[in-house]
Amino acid sequence: MKWIRTAVLALCMCGSAQADDASNELVNFGRTQAAHIAARADVIAQVEIQNQISAMLSEDDIALLDSRWQQEFGSSDSPLIHRLTNNPLSDALRTMQLSSNELITEIIIMDNRGLNVAQSSITSDYWQGDEAKWQQTFQLGPGAEHVGEMKQDDSTGSFQIQVSRTITDRNGQAIGAVTVGVAPVQFD
Repeated sequence: MKWIRTAVLALCMCGSAQADDASNELVNFGRTQAAHIAARADVIAQVEIQNQISAMLSEDDIALLDSRWQQEFGSSDSPLIHRLTNNPLSDALRTMQLSSNELITEIIIMDNRGLNVAQSSITSDYWQGDEAKWQQTFQLGPGAEHVGEMKQDDSTGSFQIQVSRTITDRNGQAIGAVTVGVAPVQFD
């Protein structure tokens, strides 16, 4: 994967046609990663478990959880964030991110309500349901993808493109979504 990063960086420094090719290569890498993650049995199982839990939450409950998450963000006292970032699935996502030679900046798994299930790094909010990465995937059903624009992400601090995809169960029903942040360059 290091060659992809080097090629993307080199192409981004060239003309716009070559930069477009590099961006397309990066997006294709993100699509491949998102599809791979969405098909993992552990991802599907964890999303199905959380969907059962989330079904009991009202909109007020979700707003309260999201507010609590945002209050915990950046704090040493963060039990909600700790619970979601320190589970076996989040550990597996972190391993994927770390083995990507810095091409992957984040991985977020979301349930059918837009709530975080697991993530490779801490997100700035718990509820993703008001964002295109969830609305343009899960809400559109199986096979839906969303590719965001290159921009600086609040959570990671990286310039990245978020590539998202619907997660489906064994019967092909939409159950959640995955977002993979990909970046050609890490800005320090």
